[in-house]
Amino acid sequence: MIGYIIRRLLSAFFVVVATSMIVFALFFLGPTNAADFLCEQNGHCTTVKRAELNHQLGFDRSVVYEYGIWAKGIFVDRTVEMGGKFDCPAPCLGISYVTKTPVRSELTQKYPATLSLAIGGASLYLFLGVVTGVLSARRRGTYIDRTLVGSTLVISAIPYYLAALLAWLFLVNQWKIFEQTSYTPLTQSPTKWFAGLLLPWLVLGFFNATQYARFSRGAMVDTLSEDFTRTATAKGVSSAKVTFKHALRAAIVPIITIFGLDFASLLAGTIFTERIFEIDGIGNWGLRAIPIDFPVIAATVLVGSILVVLGNMVVDILYSFLDPRVRLV
Repeated sequence: MIGYIIRRLLSAFFVVVATSMIVFALFFLGPTNAADFLCEQNGHCTTVKRAELNHQLGFDRSVVYEYGIWAKGIFVDRTVEMGGKFDCPAPCLGISYVTKTPVRSELTQKYPATLSLAIGGASLYLFLGVVTGVLSARRRGTYIDRTLVGSTLVISAIPYYLAALLAWLFLVNQWKIFEQTSYTPLTQSPTKWFAGLLLPWLVLGFFNATQYARFSRGAMVDTLSEDFTRTATAKGVSSAKVTFKHALRAAIVPIITIFGLDFASLLAGTIFTERIFEIDGIGNWGLRAIPIDFPVIAATVLVGSILVVLGNMVVDILYSFLDPRVRLV
């Protein structure tokens, strides 16, 4: 187990490094020049000033050299020059071209919104999806099964961004059923925190529950057909006990695997949800940074890649605990 974890951590490290290199190269070699943006932002832009900013940002040096400086800043303090000198304490993810503040401090401020959104939405769609799938599997072939499966197909056919947008337009703005969506720190006001995120949670939960409902149903149908569940039923074990203690325990393993990967992706940023509902999380933050504010883009990609690869590793480890037949090598 220890050896497996060490190997996975090493592979995760190289994946994160490779991802950051690709993003860094794409930005520096792309058509957008942040020096022009900064020069015009400050006013009185001259050829000399543009050339000076271009040099300070490193666009006249090799990509490899500039990447080395950026990567080194994650471990040691550095000073960033872009029309002025800005201190950037380690771990330094750069200085935002727009706000002129350390990206790390902005990331720390915005991430709780994404975390709250991810935890609430993921908990809801896992619960709804598994319950719906189990109920459908127990009533296989009945009108309840057909209704539930049909409903999930109808919901899945609607683009998520459209469903979220319609929910915001009608439920918040026109019918006033929900309060204006926003993020309020839990420590500041639990009531406002809950009220501001309730609709995004519901939309995220109901929409994503459909795939978990279908997957749970398929896994439960297969498990309920296994010999051990039929044997338990023949011995007189109650239907509820067979379903939830025996069948669901075996069927939940692949469901948890998919959930772990989905949850890691949510932690990396729920872009559509945050943008539509105006939640100031890292997904919305990174989207607004395109295409100019590279330090913000690089920070969101770095955090996202770390969370995704760690999520994969945690899922693999949990799999071995949930299913004794699995051995990590």
